[in-house]
Amino acid sequence: EVQLVESGGGVVQAGGSLRLSCAATGFTLDDDVMAWFRQAPGKEGEGLECLRRRVSSTVDDAAISVEGRFMISMTNAKNTVYLQMNNLKPEDAAVYYCAADWVPLCRFGVHSYDCWGQGTQVTVSS
Repeated sequence: EVQLVESGGGVVQAGGSLRLSCAATGFTLDDDVMAWFRQAPGKEGEGLECLRRRVSSTVDDAAISVEGRFMISMTNAKNTVYLQMNNLKPEDAAVYYCAADWVPLCRFGVHSYDCWGQGTQVTVSS
């Protein structure tokens, strides 16, 4: 099982930016997928961004959502995934999770992923 640890959450004013990190260990395959989700209180999990991790390739297959304000990226070592969040809004406040799965296909359903981090809290103040 892949182990994921999120960090970088905190309090930011509306209109500000924040970068979340997800440190990943335990990958045994060279073709898998990682994604970012968020869940606000009383709401269902929402898929945000997805990136296909291919060790043997320099190409990152990424999806962009949330009006283009969020961007996913990965270190060259492919052991850390980032979520750059710009122009944050109060409705972006939630617990943000990174997820991984061995099926090398970008998906945004929470049940499509077997490995999850503990989450990091993001609070946006007006």
